[in-house]
Amino acid sequence: MDKLISTDHLVKIYKLGDYEIQALRGINLSIEKGEFVAIMGPSGSGKSTLMHILGCLDRPTKGKYFLEEKDISSLDRNSLAGIRNQKIGFVFQSFNLLSRTTALENVELPLLYNSSYSKEKTEKAKKALSMVGLEGRENHYPNKLSGGQQQRVAIARALVNDPAIILADEPTGNLDSITSMEVMEIFQSLNNNGITIILITHEKDIAAYAKRNITFRDGKIVRDEIIPVPKKAKDELLSLPPVENEEEI
Repeated sequence: MDKLISTDHLVKIYKLGDYEIQALRGINLSIEKGEFVAIMGPSGSGKSTLMHILGCLDRPTKGKYFLEEKDISSLDRNSLAGIRNQKIGFVFQSFNLLSRTTALENVELPLLYNSSYSKEKTEKAKKALSMVGLEGRENHYPNKLSGGQQQRVAIARALVNDPAIILADEPTGNLDSITSMEVMEIFQSLNNNGITIILITHEKDIAAYAKRNITFRDGKIVRDEIIPVPKKAKDELLSLPPVENEEEI
């Protein structure tokens, strides 16, 4: 596999008045194309700070960040925004959907920043919704969708620009256990098709679906392990007894 992400002694320091908080302490990390990585750790461990830097939402105080072997550590905000739109898809815990726009229109939003024609934008958005199993719900508004369906829309929005990476920050945090499995099934299917996924979570049960687990504590990586046999969400869902009147995600 080709190297997609690498960091060299990555440091992030936040200043609060006269105090300094070192959120990341010399992180050396390498992620290959096609990996499915879960990054775990308690609150304040540095995992979300790392995600912000990997997602070009922030810059390191010291050290280097290479994306596709290009050093982007010191790029200005406009350049980072361009890379973010072209290379990275985000999925958040709170869905972040616009309430007055349809599922299709929400998915089309990242395409507003490129030169695609309107018809092409619509076709890309429909394809992304189809990939997450939402055919026929293109014109539904968020308040007409369940929590799981809204998260599927958010995943489709992350996919629509064919990103190099999907960064998912606690994507199952607002979902029940069965819906969480269904969302993880989507991530595993996307990863099986070659999409690189980096998942931020504090739940070991969720991290067990990934192929690699990295644990943070106090701004450092304290464990980095390959999971020989990740849990398979599809198999777990098939083993569940049918539930009458279960809300469809």
